[in-house]
Amino acid sequence: MIERYTRPDMGAIWSDQNKYSIWLEIEILACEAQAQLGAIPHEAVVEIREKARFDVARILEIEETTKHDVIAFTTNVAEYVGPTSRFIHMGMTSSDVLDTCLAVQLKQAGELILADLLALRDILARRAKEFKYTICIGRSHGIHAEPTTFGLKLALWYEECKRSIVRLERAIETIAYGQISGAVGTFEHLSPFVEEYVCEKLGLRPAPVSTQVIQRDRHAEFLSTLALIGAFLEKVGTEVRHLQRTEVLEAEEYFSPGQKGSSAMPHKRNPIVSERLCGLARLLRGNAMAALENNALWHERDISHSSVERVICPDSTIALDYMLHLATGLVDKLLVYPEAMKKNLERTHGLPFSQTVLLALVRKGITREDAYKMVQRNAMTTWQTKVPLRDTLASDTEIMEQLTAAELDALFDGSTMGKNVDYIFNRCGLS
Repeated sequence: MIERYTRPDMGAIWSDQNKYSIWLEIEILACEAQAQLGAIPHEAVVEIREKARFDVARILEIEETTKHDVIAFTTNVAEYVGPTSRFIHMGMTSSDVLDTCLAVQLKQAGELILADLLALRDILARRAKEFKYTICIGRSHGIHAEPTTFGLKLALWYEECKRSIVRLERAIETIAYGQISGAVGTFEHLSPFVEEYVCEKLGLRPAPVSTQVIQRDRHAEFLSTLALIGAFLEKVGTEVRHLQRTEVLEAEEYFSPGQKGSSAMPHKRNPIVSERLCGLARLLRGNAMAALENNALWHERDISHSSVERVICPDSTIALDYMLHLATGLVDKLLVYPEAMKKNLERTHGLPFSQTVLLALVRKGITREDAYKMVQRNAMTTWQTKVPLRDTLASDTEIMEQLTAAELDALFDGSTMGKNVDYIFNRCGLS
């Protein structure tokens, strides 16, 4: 990475100070490359490296007149360097600086987000192991289905976090391309060596071909990856919100001492972090759509993408960095209630064992269609009467012609719940 400054935190990445620091490094590195080619004197580069500075307030002042940010920047730098500044920006166009800088900033931001994801992955692994065998009811369509374990819910998130890490690593690699190729990307007034030199020093690769800009499919991939990570965090938040509902209350967000849930109702403990994750994920998706819209530009360049990226790049990276910190704390301190899980498992009076009974009848030689009808009619009675399914089945003479009382009892003992949890955890690398 660049040696002239230390890597900032997420907010500082998008500061004017950091942006202009990168611009200055690009310009100086380009001068170094030009000197190696003999295009400018070596002593000029020494002077430029020694004297080159900028002042953010002065740049903004100049821009009020020029209405051009890069010209305002080079004008301000020239005020510090003096006559030798004529060698700065030689043969280059503004986008050589802007797009190469943006690649550096997005790489910096991506690396911080990657570190956040790695931290979340480790906490998900720890908590998945903690609740590996904690039985709870699984739900499909929001309705009780069959038992699962809370550890498997966390293992599911762990696996998606791992996929998010792979996607982000790929997106960082895709975005980490720079260009120093001139007005329409043809190197008309400078050597390709300048681009190769600058990109190597910045930790980037040269774009194999460019116009006046680096092509925006790279940026769209990066922003879409951020949106996918946001969708993953929304999945976590949505699940916690459902589990925290008063009627369920199998898990809930940590409620700190002194925290308040409502200005009107002192009893409230609301899933505010999870709701915040869900809301911010929408923002990331909207920004990803804007990045996709940026891909089609007129000919070798227009600037319809530029104003958009000044918003969506900092906003998305800062928002996702924040979301990942929220999600890490959410999972780390999540309150889990196994007794409530057991109570909820029993709310439907044995209905989650319906498939177990169905398959037992099939093994006795009953067709699947007939066995389904036999079990379903008893299940519907249990729904309506709250009589345990085991008892309604025991009263069904057609079923009891196939099963003994001992066999029926064995179908409801629950001893095989989670029998393959170890296998799934091993497959996830969570053993």
